[in-house]
Amino acid sequence: MKNPPAGWPQISSAVFYDDAKAAIDWLCRAFGFEVQVKVETEQGQIAHSQLVLGAGLVMVGQAGLSPARSYLRSPRAVDGANTQSLFVYVDDADAHCERARAAGAVITAEPDTQDYGEGYWADRSYQARDPEGHHWWFAHRVRG
Repeated sequence: MKNPPAGWPQISSAVFYDDAKAAIDWLCRAFGFEVQVKVETEQGQIAHSQLVLGAGLVMVGQAGLSPARSYLRSPRAVDGANTQSLFVYVDDADAHCERARAAGAVITAEPDTQDYGEGYWADRSYQARDPEGHHWWFAHRVRG
């Protein structure tokens, strides 16, 4: 297998928002992402973006931008349904949770340590829901 292009992880995910521009600002403020690329249409909508956090990358796009991509929707457009949730390692899940809470994230699972037993690992993690309903897990490794 060939290596991915420089600056890209082997795999990344894309999430779609009714208001992608506001979502990008919120994701940076609440979760600590940084904008790597942001491409806007002539109407000011987000055609493509890449947000990074450490070595991770997530693409954020505008839901309903074109008829050919009408299947790309925000959870709030489908009664809060999610077909994916994103899992991100951070330096300190507890401090990250407080930052997210202060920015208005709904904490759906408070920080807790998940210990998978001797021979495996233990992570401290929490779950948050963003303003349009995407679910995010953030964790740091406790033992591993």
